[in-house]
Amino acid sequence: MPEGKKGTVLVLAPHTDDTELGCGGTVARLIEEGHRVVTVAFSAAEDSVPAGFARDVLRTENVNAAQKLGVKKEDALVLDFKVRTFPENRQRVLDTMIRLNREYRPDLVFVPSATDTHQDHKTIADEGFRAFKRTTILAYELAWNNLEFSHRCFVTLTEQQLQKKIDALYEYHSQHAIRDYVNETYVRALALVRGTQIQKKAAEVFDVPRLILD
Repeated sequence: MPEGKKGTVLVLAPHTDDTELGCGGTVARLIEEGHRVVTVAFSAAEDSVPAGFARDVLRTENVNAAQKLGVKKEDALVLDFKVRTFPENRQRVLDTMIRLNREYRPDLVFVPSATDTHQDHKTIADEGFRAFKRTTILAYELAWNNLEFSHRCFVTLTEQQLQKKIDALYEYHSQHAIRDYVNETYVRALALVRGTQIQKKAAEVFDVPRLILD
């Protein structure tokens, strides 16, 4: 988006917590700068919730995490796709994205990387490009899933923005015991590495499937 323009940003996440992991700091920065950010988690992954938690716990955790980043409650959407079934529901995923495009008319869209090995993530990446190919698209990094990743775009983060990302991730109480990367040590280490690449204190990195300068 051109400097000074306040726009609408759409984050397409296969599952709850992918937004926070992939671009939580950038979301916090965009909101601080006055942009509207709408997050869309396509699945609450009910079939993957650990024993001892309610099946719909990730829906509540997602809303709480989004609000830590500054996303309004009504702009934190969670859909009803079943985890690990996105490829066979590819057309419904695409139709949903086309509807989202018509409703929000985003200026910028975030998706997973096209090199992501998780079947749901790959489907969101592929269909996201089809649905939003006339919009600037940035692909976020989920290092444990990426076979390769092109570091083409760096977004610098302040300590406050990085802390908001960490605080958001810690709202996912159901994920702490089963996801090694849902912790402050990992998040800070990766942000430090990405920042060091551009001689900054902290950053998030993105591939650029499409860049439109209007």
